Amino acid sequence: MSKARQLANLGNVYDDGGISGSNLLINGNMEIAQRGTSQTTAGYGSIDRFNMSLSGATATMSQESFTIGQTDVAGSDKYLKLDVTTGNNNSGIYYKVEAKDAFPAINKQVTLSYYAKGTSPTNGLEVAIAWYDGSTLSSYASTTVTLTSTWTKYTHTFDVPSISGLTLTNAAAYLELHWGQADTDTGTSAYEVNLAQAKLEIGDTATPFEHRPYGDELARCQRYYYQVGGVGGLLLGGYVTGASDDYTSPFSYPTVMRTEPTVTTTGTWSTSNTAQTKPSVTREKDYACTIYVTTSGTGNWYMDADSADDLIKFDAEL
Repeated sequence: MSKARQLANLGNVYDDGGISGSNLLINGNMEIAQRGTSQTTAGYGSIDRFNMSLSGATATMSQESFTIGQTDVAGSDKYLKLDVTTGNNNSGIYYKVEAKDAFPAINKQVTLSYYAKGTSPTNGLEVAIAWYDGSTLSSYASTTVTLTSTWTKYTHTFDVPSISGLTLTNAAAYLELHWGQADTDTGTSAYEVNLAQAKLEIGDTATPFEHRPYGDELARCQRYYYQVGGVGGLLLGGYVTGASDDYTSPFSYPTVMRTEPTVTTTGTWSTSNTAQTKPSVTREKDYACTIYVTTSGTGNWYMDADSADDLIKFDAEL
């Protein structure tokens, strides 16, 4: 094969979705769902980095599967489904780009591309971006879409709103993106949004979707949320002598988290009679923590995550 033909082939690989690092969104391929595959409460609860807003609406957001080899959204096997049974203004799908990752977009244009199908709210599906610095929201740049029952690729180019009066160095600052029911639309009609291959990039041109390796995408998600446990996911143990003892174990996160996380322990945890029913966490930082267990009696003890609900959750979401 000639060198020219080899270079042409390399060019086709890039054109078909090679990694370029241009996508400001994490998990735009909807592959990672650490918390579970479905949620009915507002906030983060299913597909990582995608937040469900209800604002009085009732809805289910879930991770759904394409048939392998399908051609409607070529190259993807997962998508996001928002099934709103009772609508309300400001309900929908929200995504928050950490401000430091969005700084290159200041005073520029960005292009959002994605595949979608479904039905729209009463006044259409609002697609919009805005800055938020932890206390003040900028103006929105927005457009309106009428969804159909067929997977369709949509592309929108926005002038990024002004950052005047905002403090984007705040750790809670972000660039917000949403698909949903507009603030001025108070209709209660049901609607449904199916979303795949979401990409936000700087400039006025949509480039092919990037299929990052699964492990890379998971690590990016774990900057904001990580959990350990589940069936066979964590076993603590040792030997205790005397009436009581405090067992501590250092634990490192798989990646540095955005900030020091909020820690929650769930489940019942299988345990010997010399250990408390759940582990707790002390002295957490953005890169590691100390797991703490109170034991009593004399002899060997263990504490085992042996069911899906036995989890220690580390949350550093925006």
